[in-house]
Amino acid sequence: MSYQNILVETENYITTLTINRPKKLNALNRETLAEIHNAFVALETDEDTKVIIITGSGEKAFVAGADISEFANYSVAEGKDLAARGHQEVFDFIANFKKPVIAAINGFALGGGLELAMAAHFRIASENAKLGLPETSLGVIPGYGGTQRLPQLVGKGRAMEMIMTAGMIDANQALQYNLVNHVTPLEDLIDLAEKLAGKIMRNSMVAIAQAIEAINANYEDGVNGFEQEIEGFGKSFGTEDFKEGTSAFLEKRKADFPGE
Repeated sequence: MSYQNILVETENYITTLTINRPKKLNALNRETLAEIHNAFVALETDEDTKVIIITGSGEKAFVAGADISEFANYSVAEGKDLAARGHQEVFDFIANFKKPVIAAINGFALGGGLELAMAAHFRIASENAKLGLPETSLGVIPGYGGTQRLPQLVGKGRAMEMIMTAGMIDANQALQYNLVNHVTPLEDLIDLAEKLAGKIMRNSMVAIAQAIEAINANYEDGVNGFEQEIEGFGKSFGTEDFKEGTSAFLEKRKADFPGE
């Protein structure tokens, strides 16, 4: 599939999706969001992809925000539709993706960029990263999950402060806040992401998909995460991966998961 605003490269079962609008600091416009959605739809059934890394092109920005010029004149109805479609097609879609998604934050992750990173299953950052939700400085609130995912990750008080002040935090603050899992020099960022992906791929991807679903269930209104865990745990016993994993353990050898 051909894209104008993203790059999609797969090697050793790791697919790197790069937001590629460096002149716009990789800002998210409607076309880019549509391309991200289409790429993830394709990756869902791609047998050569086990883990996805999202990053930005260049050394300045992961994603510096949404492309404000596109929605500056939107009506109330158009603004609501923009957020709803973004949630459904990109941000919630990624958050609930069955394959692990790692955000490798290289530089600015602001507004929709930070929301994209927070939709990933976890985040790592380069030392030069700056993260924030500046929407209130534009007279609007975060619309792609920022008011929900940021408090889940950093706590209500810190999220309130970040959103109310519209300020940025650096990579070390983000690490202290538990917003990112690791901080590394920029030149080592993708290597670290790939190393983490490699560790993930040693395990059962079938079990990992169940774990993602169970973990996410805890954050859904009206869903009992414990019940989802019990259901997923039970399902695991019917998989070829479970048979291989337990056999390998008992036979004191490395598991070779069939992924079924």
